[in-house]
Amino acid sequence: MATLIKFKIVTPERIVYEDEIYQATLSVTDGEVTILPNHRSYIASLKPGEIIIKKKDEISELAVSGGFIEFNDNQLIVLADTAERAEEIDLKRAEEARQRAENIKQQRITLDEEEYASVAATLEKELARIRVAKRYLSKKGF
Repeated sequence: MATLIKFKIVTPERIVYEDEIYQATLSVTDGEVTILPNHRSYIASLKPGEIIIKKKDEISELAVSGGFIEFNDNQLIVLADTAERAEEIDLKRAEEARQRAENIKQQRITLDEEEYASVAATLEKELARIRVAKRYLSKKGF
């Protein structure tokens, strides 16, 4: 039997996903990393983006807003600020939130650096949610 990774993604509110998987691709501050079984120990900051999980013939996608990952001994734990499975994302609401963030960003003259960083992070999060939801819906034929 092939070696698998024990994978868990946790937010402050709940366990979003927990299963044994073949691989996970995550957006980290240094770029993108794919974790395979027997990968070396690894810790990184998670940036807003997507997590793609491969499990036998099944691919699952999640949108996250940031956090941390730790891989050790074929166990991958993701501590995320927020995380949503593709099927949980309301595309209309995500588009509306992205538009609100874009509008605020356009008015950046009145924003200080901290406010601007917050708006930019919100925009990144919403764009990731939209990408994940659209890919999920296109696979389902919508």
